[in-house]
Amino acid sequence: MASLKYWVWLSTRPGVGAGAANRLLEWFGTPEQVFFADEKSYADIPSLRKNDLAALGDKNLLAAKKALEACEENGYRIVTLFDGDYPARLRNIPDPPVVLYVRGRLPVMDEEAAVAVVGTRSCTPYGTKAAERMGYELARHGCLVVSGLARGVDSCAALGALRAGGRVVGVIGSGLDIVYPPENGQLFEDVASTGAIISEYAPGTPVAGEHFPQRNRIMSGVSVGVAVIEAPLKSGALITASHALEQGRDVFALPGNVDSPACEGSNRLLREGAVPVMSGKDIAEEYEGLYPDKIQFGREKVPLGAQQAERLVAGVSARKRQKPAKKEIDNDNTVEYIDLVRLKERLSADEFRIISAIGPHARHIDEIIGESGLSAGAVLSALTMLELDGYVEQSKGKYFKLLYEINKVD
Repeated sequence: MASLKYWVWLSTRPGVGAGAANRLLEWFGTPEQVFFADEKSYADIPSLRKNDLAALGDKNLLAAKKALEACEENGYRIVTLFDGDYPARLRNIPDPPVVLYVRGRLPVMDEEAAVAVVGTRSCTPYGTKAAERMGYELARHGCLVVSGLARGVDSCAALGALRAGGRVVGVIGSGLDIVYPPENGQLFEDVASTGAIISEYAPGTPVAGEHFPQRNRIMSGVSVGVAVIEAPLKSGALITASHALEQGRDVFALPGNVDSPACEGSNRLLREGAVPVMSGKDIAEEYEGLYPDKIQFGREKVPLGAQQAERLVAGVSARKRQKPAKKEIDNDNTVEYIDLVRLKERLSADEFRIISAIGPHARHIDEIIGESGLSAGAVLSALTMLELDGYVEQSKGKYFKLLYEINKVD
């Protein structure tokens, strides 16, 4: 096998992207031969630019040796395009990275139901809760969560997966020794200790805007599907979804508020054919047949975050104090009651209409849309919030039921 220093040299040529690096390997066979080729040999290769030729003419290996020393010092591993443990999924995309730097233990990605969870950095409270829950449910049902570890949706999904005891593969757009955003230092540690963080950039490579679109193709490349939680029209998450479609991956999207700019991009994906989902379970079910040894379904409910739990505990306590004695006896303490007036105070207008539309029995999503008089997007968005807050529960076939019986007091 070729010496790693030549792989690192090739992958760090300024301006020589993965596409040109792959063409060079196809032409010469190994990175050593690329290194020892002369300018005339390079000139024979179609589509190489003048800047590429200048970068390839620099035979200084000092930077490559420093990168290798940093990897050894920090315990990073280098996986090359020709290695057996390089993910086949990623190798088969257009212009795969010729080198992957790995921190932690990279799972055998080709055997995993890996789902990239992406979305805006500036997510709304809805996006924050939905992303964490999505990550939690995916991990709980046996999927591997892939995250860019950026602010917003990426971080929330990774945290949710870790809370569920799952593994996360982080894909970053800088060297492995660069923590970005800086406040995610502990998240990086947790991800690396249970899963892995990977990058195509050598240690010491700073964060740069042009790195993120390249990072996104790796996220979709190692995954079987991409889930877009919340994304405006101009969002890197849409770039990831575009890469996914080009690579033949599934694209899922969580319906969002139709009036929110933060959801315009993700809602547009739904209009263009993305698979609508409301939970991690919806996605896991898509891969149950392909990964029967990985995907699992239990009866465990997703725990709420601290704020939601505090809100519900306070609400339930109040409801318990209000429950009529006869009601408690009639129902043998198995059903919680909730006061209609208090419920109206806590919920948005759309959420309250949907609670009323569901009624005492489980209703199909189409029935809820028809009964509520709201648009499909508004109903799906509100149902997601009601699920997150513990008011409704979804069962197979897109049926929803209330977790509390409505006490219609005068």
